Amino acid sequence: MEKQRIELLSPAKDLACGMAAINHGADAVYIGAPKFGARATVGNSLADIEALCRHARLYGAKVHVTMNTLLFDAELEEARSQVIALWNAGVDALIVQDMAFLEMDLPAIALHASTQTDNRTPGKVRFLEESGFERVILARELSLKEIRAISDVTTVSLEAFVHGALCVSYSGQCWMSAAMGGRSANRGTCGQPCRLGWSLKETGGKVLAEDRHLLSLKDMDRSAHLAGMMDAGISSFKIEGRLKSMDYVKNVTAFYRQALDREFERRGGATRDSFGAVTHHFTPNLEKSFFRGGTDYYLSGRRGKVASFDTPKAMGERMGTVVNVSKDHVTLKREKGRTPIVNGDGLCFLDEQKRLKGLKANRVDGGLIRPNVPVYKTGLFKGAVIYRNHDHAFLKLLEKESAERLLALTLQVKEVKDGLWIAATDETGRSITHWFGVEPMPARDKEKARQTLETQLAKLGGTPFYLKRLTLNMSPLFIPVSDINRLRREMVDLLMEEAGTPPRRESASVERPVVPFPGTSIDYKANVANALAEQFYTKRGVTTIEPAFELKARENELTVMETRHCIRETLGLCPGKTSQAEPLILENSKGRFTVHFLCGECGMRIER
Repeated sequence: MEKQRIELLSPAKDLACGMAAINHGADAVYIGAPKFGARATVGNSLADIEALCRHARLYGAKVHVTMNTLLFDAELEEARSQVIALWNAGVDALIVQDMAFLEMDLPAIALHASTQTDNRTPGKVRFLEESGFERVILARELSLKEIRAISDVTTVSLEAFVHGALCVSYSGQCWMSAAMGGRSANRGTCGQPCRLGWSLKETGGKVLAEDRHLLSLKDMDRSAHLAGMMDAGISSFKIEGRLKSMDYVKNVTAFYRQALDREFERRGGATRDSFGAVTHHFTPNLEKSFFRGGTDYYLSGRRGKVASFDTPKAMGERMGTVVNVSKDHVTLKREKGRTPIVNGDGLCFLDEQKRLKGLKANRVDGGLIRPNVPVYKTGLFKGAVIYRNHDHAFLKLLEKESAERLLALTLQVKEVKDGLWIAATDETGRSITHWFGVEPMPARDKEKARQTLETQLAKLGGTPFYLKRLTLNMSPLFIPVSDINRLRREMVDLLMEEAGTPPRRESASVERPVVPFPGTSIDYKANVANALAEQFYTKRGVTTIEPAFELKARENELTVMETRHCIRETLGLCPGKTSQAEPLILENSKGRFTVHFLCGECGMRIER
C-alpha cells in the first residue's frame, strides 16, 4: 500500500526566503506573483519565480503562486497573461480567490481555492471540488470534527494552516479595512484595523473596555495536533507568513519539518512529499521567531483564550519575573528551562498600565540585568513579567548557513573499452549515464586503487548530493586522483543539468466542469467583482448576483466582518447560549461599528 504523502507548505516573501524554506525542509513554498496577490507589497518577478521553481524541482518540491485578490474587468486579460507566463516559468499551482480563473482560457495549471473563498462547509468544498479546483484551503476556524466532516464527503486535497498570524474575520469575509479607509483586504491592501485599539460600549454609553486590542488574536500554533489533523484528512500543512523575515521562515519550517518527520516515523503510513535528507544546524524554537502567544484556534473546540487584548505585537518567550528593582539594574527570576538572557537581547513587558514597553539588555550577569536606559525610564517594576522578543545569539546563528538538504545518490561504475561508464541515479529517480575516457592501467596496489576511487567519488561536498551506494564492476585500475575528480564534477554537472530541465507540459487549455451552485442568489459576500466571475455563477444557475463590496458605494448598514471569536466571552460577559446578548458599540478615533452577538453559535457579526 502506497504511503500517504503529506506536504509541508512554507511562505516566501522573495526568492531568498523561498530557497531557504526548501533547504530547511519545505515540500512546497507559496510566493506572490508579480501582481494580484493578497499581500500587494510582496510581489515577485517572473525571473525570481522561475529560479525558485528550478531550485524546488531539484528536490521534487513544488511552487505555488498566490493570485488571490479580486480582479476588476480591466485586469482580466493581464491576469490571464500572467498565469500563462507563470505556467511557462514552471509554477505548479495557483492559489486564487476569484472565480474568473475558472472561466479563463488557461493551460492545465492546478488551481487551489484560497482560504479567501470562505471554505467552511462540506457543501461549499464539494462544490469547489466539482468545479475543477484540485485543492481547497480550509477556513482557519474549523475544528477537527468540522474538517473530518468535509473530508468524509470530498476527495479533493485539503490544506489547512498550522502556524502563524490569524485574521479575526473569516477569510474573504472582511470589509472593515475597506469600509474605514478604502483599503480592501480582498484586493491585497488590508490596513489591519483589527490590530488597533478599540473601546467597547453599551448602546447607552457605559464603557466595558477602553482602548484595548479587542479584535487582535494570538498566533496559531497547532504543532501539538499534527496527528489529529492528518487523521481528519489534511494533506498539506501551511505556515502563514509571506511578510515574515528570513529567520522566521528558517526556524518555523525547521520546527514543523522535524515534528512531521517524527509523526511519520510513529505512524509508518505517511511520508513527506519531496526528497532530500535535511540537517538543521540549530534547534528550532517557535517562540524565538515572531510570536504573539499560541492558540490552536478552535481546532479542539472553544478551549482557552484566542485573543491578545493587551498588545498586537510579538512578545516572544516568557523569561521570568522581576524580583528586585534597583537604580541601574533589575533582578530576574528566570523560568525553568529558559536559556539565559545575554548582552544584546531584546526584552519587553507590560507596564502597570498594561502598555507594552521594550528595552535592550545592555549588560547581563546571571539574573542581574542592566538595561540600555536608566531603570526609572523603563517603567520596570517588581513583579513585571519579562519576555524576550529578540534572542541575539539565536538570530546570529540563523544568519549563517543553518541547514543542509542532500539527495541520496547511487552510482554504478564499470570498465568499458577505452574508459569507464558511469550511471548515477538520485532519490527522486533522475538518472544520467556518462562515458569517461581513461587509459586502462592495472593497479599495482589493487586495494588502494579501489579505496581511492571510492573516496574521491564520495567527495560531494558543495553539491546537493551524498553518496549512498557505489557499485564497481571493474578490475582495479590506477586512475590519477585528478581524473577521478574530473569524472565526479562532470557527473554532477550532468545531474544538475537534468534537474534543471523543466518537465514537458501540455499548454492546451483546460475546460472546467459546470455543476449547479447550491442556490439561485448571492450577495456581496460572494465577492463577484468582474464579468467572468458573474458568468461563472450564471452558468451554474445563479440568477441574482449582487456586486462585490469594492464595486459599489453603500450607505445602508451591512456586515463588515463575521468572526468565531467573541469579545463578550473573552471579557467574561457571556450571557450563555440560552440568552441573546444585546448589541454593543465598538469604536475608536477611526471608526464606529455595531457588534451583534451570535449567541447560539458563539460568534460575532460586526456591522457598519
